[in-house]
Amino acid sequence: MIDGFNISLQNIFNQNIMEYLNMLQEHPIRLITLIVDVSIVVLIGIKLLKFAKLSRAWQLLKGIAFLVIATAISGFLDLKILNFILSSIMTWGVFALLVIFQPELRRGLEQLGTNKFTKFFGIDKDIATKTKEDIYKIVIAASELSKTKTGGLIVIERDIQIRDIISTGIEINSEVSPQLLVNIFVPNTPLHDGAVVISNNKIVAAACMLPLASDTDIAKELGTRHRAAIGISKESDAIAIVVSEETGKISIAKDGTLIADVKEDALKKILIKSVVTKRFGDDRPNKMGKFKNVRFGFKNNKKIS
Repeated sequence: MIDGFNISLQNIFNQNIMEYLNMLQEHPIRLITLIVDVSIVVLIGIKLLKFAKLSRAWQLLKGIAFLVIATAISGFLDLKILNFILSSIMTWGVFALLVIFQPELRRGLEQLGTNKFTKFFGIDKDIATKTKEDIYKIVIAASELSKTKTGGLIVIERDIQIRDIISTGIEINSEVSPQLLVNIFVPNTPLHDGAVVISNNKIVAAACMLPLASDTDIAKELGTRHRAAIGISKESDAIAIVVSEETGKISIAKDGTLIADVKEDALKKILIKSVVTKRFGDDRPNKMGKFKNVRFGFKNNKKIS
């Protein structure tokens, strides 16, 4: 039985793999096609596995993998009755899967060619545009914190990574959202004390501890948040946005310098220039009109807690 199995493998190797290798030797240009082919298959496989893990399909896929392995083993050991039963299950299982996964299959076909489909493969909007949108959201959050005199400290990581700072906080790993930023700093909540760190267009952590500036020339009236903002801007190229809980004024710490009492438009321009233009060289004007609905949501809720 084992000899027969080895002979079958040898025939498959000679008839398919060797024949394909010989073709590549005769036509080396086909190697490019092979690389593209394999890359696409691997990419689709990885994306489908990630998608399956987030849905009820994951448990079913593990069951299918078990059936495939069990069928192969039963065939190898020549367990004819068991192999017949498992093979029959596998045959009818294809139709069962079409019924079970009908909603997922329909949703996937509907997304072909749409933005959701391109996002599924990571072909999302360009990073410069997304960074600008995130900055607008940060500006909205800072303005709302300022209106309610809620203390806040937001750090935007740039080229120098601050993983040691991020590790001191609570992991969040969320999309940038003005509502989330405002709610994090609500007084007397678990995450309000400390800094929020934004890295790679994500709110990666909250309640992070920052190094305090100890320079003697720093004004004594500056609070802990302002000293922490200056401290992180001295030790890295990160930009820190501070909202005073006493006055509601917004300040920016950049390159060890504190710019106090910054208005909303000035805050937006400084962040665009320091983050987007410096990194991407993109200084095209953008409108904040698409975020009016976000601001409207804040207006309808006078309380932030």
